[in-house]
Amino acid sequence: MALIELKQIGVTFQTDRKTTVAVTDASLNIERGDIYGIIGYSGAGKSTLVRTINLLQRPTQGLVTVDGIEMTTLSPAALRQQRQKIGMIFQHFNLLDEITVFENILQPLKQTQLSSADQQAKVINLLTRVGLLDHANHYPGQLSGGQKQRVAIARALANDPEILISDEATSALDPRTTSQILQLLKELNQELGLTIILITHEMQVVKEIATQVAVMENGHIIEQGKLLDIFTHPKQPLTQAFINTATNQAAALINVTQFLSKAPLKSNQELVKIEYVGNNTAHPLLSMLYADDGVKVNILYSNMEILSHTPIGIAIVILQGSTEQIQAAKMKLTNHHVQITQLKLGGTNS
Repeated sequence: MALIELKQIGVTFQTDRKTTVAVTDASLNIERGDIYGIIGYSGAGKSTLVRTINLLQRPTQGLVTVDGIEMTTLSPAALRQQRQKIGMIFQHFNLLDEITVFENILQPLKQTQLSSADQQAKVINLLTRVGLLDHANHYPGQLSGGQKQRVAIARALANDPEILISDEATSALDPRTTSQILQLLKELNQELGLTIILITHEMQVVKEIATQVAVMENGHIIEQGKLLDIFTHPKQPLTQAFINTATNQAAALINVTQFLSKAPLKSNQELVKIEYVGNNTAHPLLSMLYADDGVKVNILYSNMEILSHTPIGIAIVILQGSTEQIQAAKMKLTNHHVQITQLKLGGTNS
C-alpha cells in the first residue's frame, strides 16, 4: 500500500458571489521514501491538492489516506496526532522574528512529553543536522534566506515526521542556495527515510532531486510518473514546455534560428534533434557518423543530465551529406536507440 493515497480529490471554494473549482478529480499514490515533485504554474491547484494530505484543506470530495488511515474520518484529537507525522516548510519560512533560532525550533517540542533537557538536546541535534549550530542564538532577521529555510526545515523535523511537504520552499532563494537546500532535502530523504513532497513551478527543482513527478494544470493532474519517463517521453504540451525550459532547449532554438538566418541550411544539410538515454550518452556516436558514413556533424547545442542515476542527452545538430549518407547515419543512430526529430524552424517538426 502506498504511504499516501489521494483518490478523486476535488476542492471547491464557495463564496457569496461565485464558486471556484481549485482541484478536480485528482488521484495519485506516493510511496514511502519517494521524493515526489508536483509541478505547475501559479493557480494550477498544486498547493491546494497537497494541503489535503494533512487536511489543512479539506477536500470537497474524494479520499485522503495516509499510512492506511483515512484522514477525513478522524476526530479533531486524532487528526492532530496524525498531523505530527507530517512536517511542512514554506516559501517565506514562517519563522517568529521576536525569538531566536533555537527558540523557533523549540516551539513544536513544547507540546510534547519530552523533558526540558531532552527538548534542548533535540534542538541542538537538529541545528547540527542542518548546519546551523553556531547560529542558535541569532534572530531570524540576522540570517540569510538559505539559513532561514534551514531553520524552518529543522523546526519541521522536530516531531520526527515521516512526511515532509515543501511548498515552494526554494522559490525565494537564489540558484546556489536553492541547490544547497535541495541537497539537504535529498540527504534527509536518504538518511531519515523521509518521504518528501515538493510543490514547485520550476522543473529545475524537480529535475534535481525528485524520483516521481505529477504535472498539474487548471486543477487537473495531466501527467504523472517516474522522473526519467516524464523527462524523456513527455506526453502533454505543458510538460514539454517545462522540460524545454529546464534544459534550455527553448533558448537554444532561438539561438539556432538566429544562426541559421545568417547561414541558411544548404540542400545537402538537415537540422535534427537527437535524444538519447543511458549508456549511449558515453558513446562517440556523432563522431562515428563521419568515420562510417561520411556524414559531417555540426553540433549547435548539446546538453546532458543525470536523472535517477541515468544519463540523458539532447543535441541539436546539422547533418551534412548525400541523402543516402544521411539516411544511413539516421539508421545507425536509431539502431543505438537514439530518437531523431527533424527540425523545421518556423514550421512543423517531423
